[in-house]
Parts: sequence; C-alpha cells; structure tokens
Amino acid sequence: MRRKDREVSGRENIEPILQRCRVCRLAMQADGGPYVIPLNFGYTWDEDGLTLYFHSGLKGKKIDALRADPRVCFEMDTEDGLIGEGDLACRYSFAFTSVVGYGSVEFAQDNEQKRRGFDIIMQHQTGRGGWRYTDAALSVAEVFWVHADSFEGSRKLPKPPKQGE
Repeated sequence: MRRKDREVSGRENIEPILQRCRVCRLAMQADGGPYVIPLNFGYTWDEDGLTLYFHSGLKGKKIDALRADPRVCFEMDTEDGLIGEGDLACRYSFAFTSVVGYGSVEFAQDNEQKRRGFDIIMQHQTGRGGWRYTDAALSVAEVFWVHADSFEGSRKLPKPPKQGE
C-alpha cells in the first residue's frame, strides 16, 4: 500500500468494515478482458482466514468466467461522505473505508455446502439465522466462496471540523 497513512490493519480494525459492507465487487477475467460485478455476500473469519460467500444462478457470463479461471480480486467499501470546501474542485474528495484482496473461487459441491453458504450470506445481510432452503430452490442456485489469499484495508477519514464550528 502506497499511502501508509490510510492503511487499516488487524482484524479488530478490518472486521468492522466487512460488517458495514453489503456489496462486494468481484473482478475476474471474461471473454479475454476484465469483468467486474457487484454481489451481495457473507463472510467467515476463522483459523483458516477470511472467506467470502456468494450466490448466483447456474449459468451466465460470471459462472463461465469463474469456472474457466477461478482467480479473482474483490473490493468492498463504505461511503463516508463528501469532504472539501471552497470553489477549487481539486480540494474535494470522498471519505471511505475499503477492503481489497485476492483469492480463488471454489464452488459448493452439494446442497449441504449450499445451505451453509446461504446461511452465512443471509446472516450477514439480515442479521438473523433460521432460514430454510428447499432442494428445488438449491437445484437452480450456485453457491461459491473465495478464500482470501491476501487483503488489505484502507481508509480516508473526513477532516475534523475547524475550531468554532
């Protein structure tokens, strides 16, 4: 990371970013070029590291691309507001927090793995468990995950208010 002043490290600082994010952008190679898509996700972070879970239909450009080359880059971020003042455009920016990383996709091999993946996604997205999934619904869904080989957090904070504001 070039800007060490923006680096976010340590699970205690990165996990709150993951908790706030609801969409993860997954980048892959498709049809000879880069292809990026936003996906809802869930995650686990345990002794094996950070793993992101996703779901999809069984067919399409994304699935074809991931089966051809499972290597991906992922990005998620929070929008923390416009920062800047005055009439000079280059004095403006946007505050954010983000996580960017790399890994490889693995696909669920059976309905038990699909249910587990959906449970992780739904827990993250809704904050609750206890979901049910019929075999019929699972038969038309793909569940896959990315074990993060590497990742880093970044943050651009809003400037504190000036004295007297």
